[in-house]
Amino acid sequence: MEKKVHATEEQLAYAKLLDMGMKLGMLALIITFIVYVLGIFTPHIPVNDLPHYWSMPVKDYLRATGIHPGWAWLGMLGRGDFLNFLGIAFLSGVTIFCYLRVIPIFFRKKDTVYGILAIIEVLVLVLAASGILKSGGH
Repeated sequence: MEKKVHATEEQLAYAKLLDMGMKLGMLALIITFIVYVLGIFTPHIPVNDLPHYWSMPVKDYLRATGIHPGWAWLGMLGRGDFLNFLGIAFLSGVTIFCYLRVIPIFFRKKDTVYGILAIIEVLVLVLAASGILKSGGH
């Protein structure tokens, strides 16, 4: 006889929000890609020039194209090749919203340790996304 496994309230809440966020993010990626392909907004880098930049190291690429690292892309959303960053950033942030959704459930159920860990996770993710911590290749 097979034992049934039941998901907890917080697992279901997290999964439901993650599913909705993933679908919205994919829709945003599809729409912004269509906008890019149709040329509705002028790209920062013309499509025909892209092969010239493919083999460059990141620092050389950024310098040659006049692109600044970090959140500078927000100022370039009027460009077709940067508009798709909205969907990528949204998908990257969905986990934060999922954790925020389950924090009240943890505390209501008196799962204080999990609640505190979820708060710490949100803080770490927000700090990492903020760009305050400088690490990596940028």
